[in-house]
Amino acid sequence: MSRSASLVAPETVHPSLWLASQLARSSGRCIDTGFAALSSQLPGGGWPQGVLIDLLLQQHGMGELRLLRPALQALGRRPIVLLQPPHAPQALALAALGLEPSQLVWIRSGARSADALWAAEQVLRSGCCGALLLWQNHARGETLRRLHLAAQSGDTLFCLLRPLAAAQDASPAPLRLALHTAPGGIDIGFVKRRGPQRDAPLFLPLTPTLFQRHASLDRSTPAALAARSLLSALVS
Repeated sequence: MSRSASLVAPETVHPSLWLASQLARSSGRCIDTGFAALSSQLPGGGWPQGVLIDLLLQQHGMGELRLLRPALQALGRRPIVLLQPPHAPQALALAALGLEPSQLVWIRSGARSADALWAAEQVLRSGCCGALLLWQNHARGETLRRLHLAAQSGDTLFCLLRPLAAAQDASPAPLRLALHTAPGGIDIGFVKRRGPQRDAPLFLPLTPTLFQRHASLDRSTPAALAARSLLSALVS
């Protein structure tokens, strides 16, 4: 191949190469996000499997599970591990999202974050689960590298959910998205991806939850405030 041809199509030299103006071709498996607008902005056209995905949240319960729902549903009957979620999972709320409670595994590792990170590494290396969602406030660089390496041993959909402030820290994750609340959905900022920089956030409308669809209370009443508090605790 001529030098000029390799510059036009660097992926022909090695699948890990791409031009800065184009999205990289994924060298591994991807799972469709269920949102065409988002999938078109991701290398491979979906959530990459077998790698660390960094989801940086403005706040818990802002729609992160609704964002991941289509991908989780596409896993079939494979187990989905929820590790250190901020609230105790509720079977009815998860079933309303279309997630079968029988395939969900909830792991609480106690107060030590090191225990949760160790458990995450074991889940990834076992290769027995379709997805692992890990909630953490802090994670050191070497820990992230260990988790990313463990994820590469299988095809688990691995999402690390952390506060938005962690966007300032380095991460080996090939995909890092910043999620902000927005009326009717969420704004997605592309902190890192294998492709061109995108400065403008992507607005993604999300289907309202069962609570939101049927709520008819005045937002200022104590009952409405209690309902929103319950919604935040049950469904994200």
